[in-house]
Amino acid sequence: MKKKVYIAGPLFSESELEFNRRMNEFLNNLGFNTFLPQEDGHLLSELKEEGFEKENAIQMIFQKDLKEIKDCDILVFIMDGRVPDEGACIEIGLAYAYEKECFGLKTDSRSLMSNMDNPLIIGALKGRIAKSFPELESLLKSFIKDDFITSQSSKSVYRERIIMS
Repeated sequence: MKKKVYIAGPLFSESELEFNRRMNEFLNNLGFNTFLPQEDGHLLSELKEEGFEKENAIQMIFQKDLKEIKDCDILVFIMDGRVPDEGACIEIGLAYAYEKECFGLKTDSRSLMSNMDNPLIIGALKGRIAKSFPELESLLKSFIKDDFITSQSSKSVYRERIIMS
């Protein structure tokens, strides 16, 4: 079964939207199912145009994104910018709390804290921060391989228990 990846990142400028689309295509080409909020979720501007009250639209966005984070296997956090997008920071915190595997991509050398990222972000990512798409691919493939081995090992133990019973 394909793993599902939630893509967390800024989505306010044309360059951010385009980068997110590139990330989505990249992950799809690796064989992942994805949730990209700008395409698969609700957008506040569109909900308001459809006549939803601001408070209702906010709740719809929050509930949809929360459900998708709960349903994902992996969250990829786009960290570019002097500081990461605040909404994406909430998404990674939720994913970490739901025990999802989190990976970062930071192609931008800027940071707020003396050439270091926020320790809470580094901790949630377990230090898994790639600096390029190929590096992210390696991190994800390593995780999938390890997850597959662990999964197969668990199945073997389960089979052995059945056989020994």
